[in-house]
Amino acid sequence: MMATKFGEIVLSTIERRQIIDITGEVEGFVRGSRVSDGLCVAFSLHSTTAIVVNEGEEGLKEDILRKIGEDCPRGAGWAHDRIDDNADAHLAGAALGPAVTLIIKAGRLVLGTWQRVLFIELDGPRGGRRIMLMAQG
Repeated sequence: MMATKFGEIVLSTIERRQIIDITGEVEGFVRGSRVSDGLCVAFSLHSTTAIVVNEGEEGLKEDILRKIGEDCPRGAGWAHDRIDDNADAHLAGAALGPAVTLIIKAGRLVLGTWQRVLFIELDGPRGGRRIMLMAQG
């Protein structure tokens, strides 16, 4: 019988572009879900955020934010800036993606040695950033 459990993480950010390691929260959700083998999805409900899996080393997080700024610069004359002045955040969010799907094996997330689940704020600071979680197996 397949079981499905849902959860939510709510975050506040303090910078315009910021990376927050949410691995611990996702792992805690998976443990509490009692799903032994299956999948976990972490999905951000915001178009100006992203979720990725990568190393959580501080220098690399700085590099990721720098690359986002190079690829999606603020104030570059984007058409959407006429409405909200945050087209760069929307473009980066679209490129990086709002969700990750992770494997659950023996009740634990399957991640490589250095891999972490990272939430990327692209249009902060903001309160009430919501990430929906689903474990199924």
